[in-house]
Amino acid sequence: MTGEAYPTDLTDAEWRVLEPLIPPAKPGGRPRRVEMREIVNAVRYVLRAGCAWRLMPHDLPQWETVYAYFRAWEADGTWERIAAALRRDLRTGLGRAPEPTAAILDSQTVKTTEKGGPAATTPGSTLPA
Repeated sequence: MTGEAYPTDLTDAEWRVLEPLIPPAKPGGRPRRVEMREIVNAVRYVLRAGCAWRLMPHDLPQWETVYAYFRAWEADGTWERIAAALRRDLRTGLGRAPEPTAAILDSQTVKTTEKGGPAATTPGSTLPA
């Protein structure tokens, strides 16, 4: 990257935590031409700014490259592994067990069936057979 850092850019300490969680280049594939830290910085920029991929600033890697990594890491579970590792680190740092032992679900979280809809939640209504 050239120029000044964005507020969404990783600090050196944050990168030290994330770097081991980023998948290595595939053996036998083309060498990477973009630093993975810059890919993560670009993803963080888009997510925080809420902008379209195509509207990324020109000093970040090409949007197509960033988007391809974002989708590949979504498909292979990299983002889930990163979130789980960060959650474990945070919980351990707070003196808690690394993994949560309970979860809370509410009616806004759990989806109803297509057939249910308003009829399923309105008192005195009946569902069609």
